[in-house]
Amino acid sequence: MQLDALFKQPQALPAIPKIVHELIDSFNDQDVSIDDIAKKLAADPVLSARLLRLANSAYYHVSRTVGTVNDAISMLGFVTVRTLVISSGLTGGYKSMPGMDLNRFWRYSMHTAAVAGWLARKTGVNADQAFTVGLMHGIGELVMHAGMPEQMLAMDKQLSAMDPRRLSVEASTFGYNYATVGAALARQWRFPVDFVNTIAHFPLPLANQPFDAAAAVIHLATWRARAEHNELSAEELAATIPADVCARLNIKPELILQDMPPLKELCEGLDALIG
Repeated sequence: MQLDALFKQPQALPAIPKIVHELIDSFNDQDVSIDDIAKKLAADPVLSARLLRLANSAYYHVSRTVGTVNDAISMLGFVTVRTLVISSGLTGGYKSMPGMDLNRFWRYSMHTAAVAGWLARKTGVNADQAFTVGLMHGIGELVMHAGMPEQMLAMDKQLSAMDPRRLSVEASTFGYNYATVGAALARQWRFPVDFVNTIAHFPLPLANQPFDAAAAVIHLATWRARAEHNELSAEELAATIPADVCARLNIKPELILQDMPPLKELCEGLDALIG
């Protein structure tokens, strides 16, 4: 199936709330009314409840209880609230998926997002952007499963979605892979161009000029999240870390292998994203 044909499949695209689309549009609108957004958000009981759970979670360890959407915006800032609401909206975009464990998929994506946010802060990359891209970097996999289930179930029998070879096998089989599809979806939804590029470039972050540091961060985050799901030992982690990507980011592999908190600790409180 051609990429444009995939996007014409009515069941392929995730259903996300209107407020999430408005928040994505706010990236490109300097005059966005935060009050207007807050009112609309407060009117969505599911997203606002999830936002408040996240804002009060151990992940953000705020000094007092966040009781309203306005509290969340004043204590965390609009940019972080936007990140959380877009992320929460994306995870609810598909209710079920033939042949895929959605809970496992979003848990892996959440691990990627948390690692990406942590690494971004260490490397001078925008942490909110890295978190959002980390969460949605694999959404093309869901679009492909929803839009061409037979081909994707056959692919799943060949190798798991958590296999590092998956991107190249999809590309040679279909002419595109889940990163290409995710970037196309981000473009269609009018995410900023740097978001789109980071999703497109993360599989081979050293192959693009100019160098995209955010794509390198996502590359390392996906490696670490996959390693967690595949239960790699400390020796296997050390043997498989993309050292060339670390070097290009001017970090030592030890930063990830030794200094980074365990993923359970790094993600504490983020379960509300996928709950």
